[in-house]
Amino acid sequence: MSAKAFSVAAWEFGEKVKSKAFLISLVLMPVIIVAFGVLPGLLASKPDDKPVAIGVIDGTGELTAPLAGRLDEKYRLENGEPNYVLRPIEGHGDLASAKSDANAMVAKGTIEGYFYIPLVAFDSGKVEYRAENVGNFRIQERFSTVLEDIIMEKRLQDQGLNPALVKKLKTNVDVKSIKVSEKGEERESGFLETFFSAYIVIMMLLFLVMTSGQLLIRSVVEEKSNRVIEVLLSSCSARELMVGKILGLSGLGILQMLVWGLIGLAVSMKTSTAVFTPEYLLLSVVYFVLGYLLYSAIFVALGSPVTTEQEAQQLTSYLTLLLVFPIAFALPVMQHPDSLLIKLFSFFPLLTPTIMVLRIPIQMPALWEIVGTIAVLIVSTIVMMWAAGKIFRTAILVYGKRPTIPELISWLRRA
Repeated sequence: MSAKAFSVAAWEFGEKVKSKAFLISLVLMPVIIVAFGVLPGLLASKPDDKPVAIGVIDGTGELTAPLAGRLDEKYRLENGEPNYVLRPIEGHGDLASAKSDANAMVAKGTIEGYFYIPLVAFDSGKVEYRAENVGNFRIQERFSTVLEDIIMEKRLQDQGLNPALVKKLKTNVDVKSIKVSEKGEERESGFLETFFSAYIVIMMLLFLVMTSGQLLIRSVVEEKSNRVIEVLLSSCSARELMVGKILGLSGLGILQMLVWGLIGLAVSMKTSTAVFTPEYLLLSVVYFVLGYLLYSAIFVALGSPVTTEQEAQQLTSYLTLLLVFPIAFALPVMQHPDSLLIKLFSFFPLLTPTIMVLRIPIQMPALWEIVGTIAVLIVSTIVMMWAAGKIFRTAILVYGKRPTIPELISWLRRA
């Protein structure tokens, strides 16, 4: 590392850290993460603020009264009013007119929706819910639970059994997850803790690559367009310029991670929740750093031939998709972390950081896998850095015409 490379790094860091875009993202990104992670849950769990009218077409003639009683007993608003008000709908004594009246009430907003309980509900257990908004799962889940209990009690009575005695004999099983380490140590660990410890690292890597990668490519495009790149190359070599840019923007990214990490630590201490354990955190940081360096080299190699802002934005979008891709595999990885397919993905360099970060908190991979994947990342990063230097040296002075694949290969072959 030459002094000129560090000078470029210091200049890149100083210029970007004072920009409004960086300062805004420094504060806005944690807000966005919290908004996407917390607000949906808060909105979904928000209780109703007024009674909800629900219609009932009871083909059995026996379920409306007990259903109303159970709902009134079980679900009430904060002001003490019943959460649900049942409206029996009979029509003119036939099912068709009852459904017609119910549909008209839904259209006028008189009722939120209505349940159709057929005569065979005691045998089949099938009930229909019709509404303009069928996405309200809370209503469907609560009503189905209460109806299930009522129908079950009716079936028990028909068999000569005492429903109250059966309910007393039933035992609810509460399964607690205890994680056992390779050393035999036990620690309570739930699904959310295991998932989010990996999810947070992946999201941090994703945001870092997105922000730093875009800044890196845009910096090169801007300097190429105004010919500043020629002045810079008169003072330092292309390799020193490339290394300086990567170091400067890496420092910027590390500053972001440090600030966000301190915010996360403060929240964790305030809520008394331990998201990371030391052994998991250390390995995650190793994969995080190596993954970032690999993607930085890819951004340099593919971004230096770019000549316009539109091309730069399109390119960064495609590259970040590779980081989002493993999130789709989060559930299979959690269920089968040692499957052959997951192991193969772990050794694919572009997926190695995210897949391994997902696997580590779930079930620590074998030592040979950890050593092997780290070695793959190191070799891939070195090769990619070498290739990026070759391409960068020639591409930064190419204007107007985007190089073809054969031209990029010829640049790599040059000494």
